[in-house]
Amino acid sequence: MEEPREEPRKDLLMQVDGMTCQGCVTSVTKAIQRLDPGAMVEVDLDHGRVHVTTRAQSVEVARALDAAGYEARAMTG
Repeated sequence: MEEPREEPRKDLLMQVDGMTCQGCVTSVTKAIQRLDPGAMVEVDLDHGRVHVTTRAQSVEVARALDAAGYEARAMTG
């Protein structure tokens, strides 16, 4: 029986509305890392963006952030 393959890590850029402070950075990071404990998260409060290196899909990350109280959507480019 073949073992399931792990998804490769990918870089995602998310626009996240509602982040205003270091507490938001912590909340956003924890929400993403609950989804993928190995995710690397960089938050840019000034521009409302989050760069994530993860195995999760962008829609999953957006849902996790929405559940944490932030409006999130994937950006392209």
